[in-house]
Amino acid sequence: MSPRDDVPTLGRPTLGAPTLLKRGQDGEGSVQVHQDASAKIEGAKVFSVYGKGGIGKSTTSSNLSAAFSTLGKRVLQIGCDPKHDSTITLTGKLQETVIDILKEVDFHPEELRPEDFVSEGWGGVQCVEAGGPPAGTGCGGYVVGQTVKLLKQHHMLDDTDVVIFDVLGDVVCGGFAAPLQHADRALIVTANDFDSIYAMNRIIAAVGAKAVNYKVRLAGCVANRSRETDEVDRYCNTVGFKRIAHMPDVDAIRRSRLKKKTLFEMDDEEDIVRCRAEYVRLAETLWAGTDPLAPAPLEDRDIFELLGFD
Repeated sequence: MSPRDDVPTLGRPTLGAPTLLKRGQDGEGSVQVHQDASAKIEGAKVFSVYGKGGIGKSTTSSNLSAAFSTLGKRVLQIGCDPKHDSTITLTGKLQETVIDILKEVDFHPEELRPEDFVSEGWGGVQCVEAGGPPAGTGCGGYVVGQTVKLLKQHHMLDDTDVVIFDVLGDVVCGGFAAPLQHADRALIVTANDFDSIYAMNRIIAAVGAKAVNYKVRLAGCVANRSRETDEVDRYCNTVGFKRIAHMPDVDAIRRSRLKKKTLFEMDDEEDIVRCRAEYVRLAETLWAGTDPLAPAPLEDRDIFELLGFD
């Protein structure tokens, strides 16, 4: 059996390893990691946040979690990045990752308590950092799957209204596309520039592949750290996508990240109040339900023609 055919593992997978779907089973031409059906999240609305690396996914996810909490929703945020800083603005600190904690108990999850891997952040948001395998040694999808199973085994999802997956960069391989197997809607964070929109185009293609066999659909995109939205809107109008929020390029957002706080904890400056209101509006939109979008991603040549150099 070649390494490509092997099931991805990390340490001793006592929680049950995922299987590797054969080409074509999970979207046209894809090879994806398929999570155990017992890990299915039920009862909560589940959102996965994707976008180009460094575009502000963690800031968006954490402020969105905080916004949902102000609406009275019980929220769980799961960071899916080895850097494990998704929830730092909610908790004010870096959390230890689920995968590192499991290693400490030799992958015996029965030895863990919820407080070992879940921290409460601002507004009562429950915060988990899944982490990831060391580079080149395992599969991100495996880590996500084990995190969800651990949360279910400890009944941490029983009283949850909203789950938000904050996913590493714009990686759309089988492993880091794994949260899409749990999500109801995928949200893409972009900026009003070519590279961010190019990454969004690839993510749209990945979600389309997952949507063949899973319930996930695209909710829309958030234009982040952008004064204008003309390029984002031009792309959306071309492919049949939708911008559902706009977070302007204001220094208050950068400062909140440096202070390890969400915008909801910052002083009531004009820019901060305006951005809070937009996050609350986004949370209300997602909670009410969005139309399932199925845009047609562009070929590379076409996206360069649409948004590339004059």
